[in-house]
Amino acid sequence: MVIVPILLRTVINEGAKIPFIGCIVQLYFFGISETLQCLLLTVMSYDRYLAICNPLCYSSIMSHRLCVKFIVISWLLSLSSTPVTVVTAATQEFCNQNTINHFFCDLFPLLELSCSDTFLTLLLIMISSVPVILFPFILIIGSYICIAHEILKIKSNIGRQKAFSTCSSHLAVVSIFYGSLIVTYVVPTRNQSQTIGKLLSLLYTVVTPFINPMIYSLRSTDMKNVLKKVYNEKCNYQI
Repeated sequence: MVIVPILLRTVINEGAKIPFIGCIVQLYFFGISETLQCLLLTVMSYDRYLAICNPLCYSSIMSHRLCVKFIVISWLLSLSSTPVTVVTAATQEFCNQNTINHFFCDLFPLLELSCSDTFLTLLLIMISSVPVILFPFILIIGSYICIAHEILKIKSNIGRQKAFSTCSSHLAVVSIFYGSLIVTYVVPTRNQSQTIGKLLSLLYTVVTPFINPMIYSLRSTDMKNVLKKVYNEKCNYQI
């Protein structure tokens, strides 16, 4: 909802105009959604860790009340950390250049238009992103190291497959989301073309939210039956 409407208008009209305040508002809601995604993926990794590494106590620990607390904390952290980055970007001095070579108001393409020194701004952005992006990523990696260690202890192949299937969908989403996010913002922009940067941005802003429901529903029996039915009908039609 934050990215796609302006993206479609940009593609159809081969460009789109957006006021400066509209650009900042889009950047604000985009930052909230991405930060919230990082935090919720971390909560889900903890959920998978409990389900595999401590299954007997899973129901008592991961209660409905704890889930609500995790969601509320994730929202509060997203709403409180994003304004720091957005206000810092909005208070920059912008010159006559007003064309963003992107399909939405992303942070770094916006700062490229600034004619003031952005070193301190970039430093503040990196520091503020540590507790909401880097720490969650480290916790996710730590959770999956423990999960992998626990799965390797299982002797039967069927048991390993069942244990892995409980976290496969979450692992797929984490790989797509964080993979594109890291390549976009960690790898220096001079080493990648602007087209590649746009494609990577498209991956974590549009593609990942679009395929999330499909990835998470692949373990559903009803979903599997529907896919088998569609596949069989397609095969019969081709014959």
